[in-house]
Amino acid sequence: MSKIVKLLAGLKVSLITGGAGFIGSHVTREVLKLNHKVIILDDLSGGFAENIPSNATLIRGSITDKALVASLFQTYKFDYVYHLAAYAAEGLSHFIRRFNYENNLIGSINLINESVKGGIKCFVFTSSIAVYGKGQLPLREEMTPQPEDPYGIAKLAVEQDLKCAHEMFGLNYITFRPHNVYGEYQNLGDRYRNVVGIFMNQLMQGQPLTIFGDGSQSRAFSYVGDIAPLIASCINNTVAYNQVINIGADQHFTVKELAYEVMNAMDLKGDLIFTEARNEVVHAWSDHSKCNQIFGIKPHTSLPVGLRKMATWARQTGIKHSKKFDDIEITLKLPRTWR
Repeated sequence: MSKIVKLLAGLKVSLITGGAGFIGSHVTREVLKLNHKVIILDDLSGGFAENIPSNATLIRGSITDKALVASLFQTYKFDYVYHLAAYAAEGLSHFIRRFNYENNLIGSINLINESVKGGIKCFVFTSSIAVYGKGQLPLREEMTPQPEDPYGIAKLAVEQDLKCAHEMFGLNYITFRPHNVYGEYQNLGDRYRNVVGIFMNQLMQGQPLTIFGDGSQSRAFSYVGDIAPLIASCINNTVAYNQVINIGADQHFTVKELAYEVMNAMDLKGDLIFTEARNEVVHAWSDHSKCNQIFGIKPHTSLPVGLRKMATWARQTGIKHSKKFDDIEITLKLPRTWR
């Protein structure tokens, strides 16, 4: 341990959970630009080791492993924690409730406990607009959260626990509520989440694009290159400390409109198949006035431009084959396309 402490003397050391995943790998690159020593904790269940820059250190393991988490905090004496590890499948969370709470809630509590004991300077948490549920649009931070699914419930519980940890122990935190993020390093082979990646993967295979319901659901799709730098650098803006902040794009599109935008970006045409509607919030987009006030108004990548960037990467990456989730806990009302 003494050699590690000596090696890291004078450096800021950050733990990034889920750093091999989609958003996490982008945040990792941005935190490295801040000249931090970066330790990544990831079980590679949804991420890939090749996503990780060579100058970051990967520890393969789960945030649910309490002993492992404790040992990492003891060894590396972290200054900051960026917590992005989660199984972020809102719709599927209804059918994997125990798995959802163990990974998205209990695993988070393991990190918060050690952050309190380790005197972390700031705990950066990526929550989700799933905490809002149905509500008056646009979604604003001062609204009373009423999540519609276990994923949103878990995220909200972590938000509330961070607030309690701050009030009780002085743990500083910043909670971001991103939404519908897409871009390079998204898992193209995940059939349960990330609609942009699903559409691109289907197009490359010559398959029709599958849409739940009639495709009128609307979202503001956010390019990852717009949000990752802000998440990484937020620790240097103390005005953001102990705040909950929406982050993402302003312009919203229907899922059906998105499908055609993806076709244009990929320069491929495909058919649309409409399946039975699933239980989900139909319309969801956020107000970002608070984010703009704290961090200043940042340029946003338009959907066509962001999709073009992702399409270039997707063609280089190639087709990914979807894996079934092995431990569905409830099969009642499980959508047919997930069986």
